[in-house]
Amino acid sequence: MTTALQPVTDFGPAKILRSAAKLTFVQFKLFLREPVAFFFNLAFPVLLLLLFGAIWGNEPGSSFFSPVYGYIDAQTPALAALLIGTVAFMTIPIATATAREQKLLRRFQATPMRPLVYLISDVVVNFAVALTGMILLVVVARLAFGLRFGGSWTALFAGFTFAALSFIAVGYVIASLSPTSRVAQVAGQVIFFPMMFLSGAAMPLQIMPPGVQSAAQWLPLTHVVRLLQDLWFGGQWNTTALLVLGGMLAVGTAVSVFTFRWE
Repeated sequence: MTTALQPVTDFGPAKILRSAAKLTFVQFKLFLREPVAFFFNLAFPVLLLLLFGAIWGNEPGSSFFSPVYGYIDAQTPALAALLIGTVAFMTIPIATATAREQKLLRRFQATPMRPLVYLISDVVVNFAVALTGMILLVVVARLAFGLRFGGSWTALFAGFTFAALSFIAVGYVIASLSPTSRVAQVAGQVIFFPMMFLSGAAMPLQIMPPGVQSAAQWLPLTHVVRLLQDLWFGGQWNTTALLVLGGMLAVGTAVSVFTFRWE
């Protein structure tokens, strides 16, 4: 791990927040200029939603969960989990490793700005992208398929935030341990794609063979899907999911702090 240079001026909390806000705005504009990242983080889940809705519709009783809810009602929170995985395993590792290769992180390190400012802004931007993607899913599903919701929006937002931060922490571990952007891309794909298809995020877990359903219990994204679907249908907080995600957040944060490299 490369030790960060000491700032030449002392930034107080207010200065850190102002700097983080400015850098966040800049990084968000840079994200909008990346068409591939924009597509996979925002457009792709919506296209999946429209495709599934066109095939299965959203009639009550078609969700494998309840006679009250339809397929899209259940798949919307699952696709929100897919968004979290995409940001954590496909966006963060590649973007961070690329910035390191291009010496951008080294330039940040050499400025009076604290490294904490960069990390705060990067986390905020990636969380905002995931949250924006979920809002788009809800809006499109509501307009196109009459989306039903039986839970608390506050609880759903809290669950989404907790899951997103847990996965983002692991994303920085991949970014920290990957020597190049190509390695980060491959590592993210190897981890994410099996979870995408086997966790219930891209398609219902209930239609898969029993063996696959059993194996899916070991996939972290499965627990995100269950947490968000339980909250979506107005159920209780899924204790197992909270424990798994809490462990990911704690371990991921600790490992990324000790392994993060600026150059």
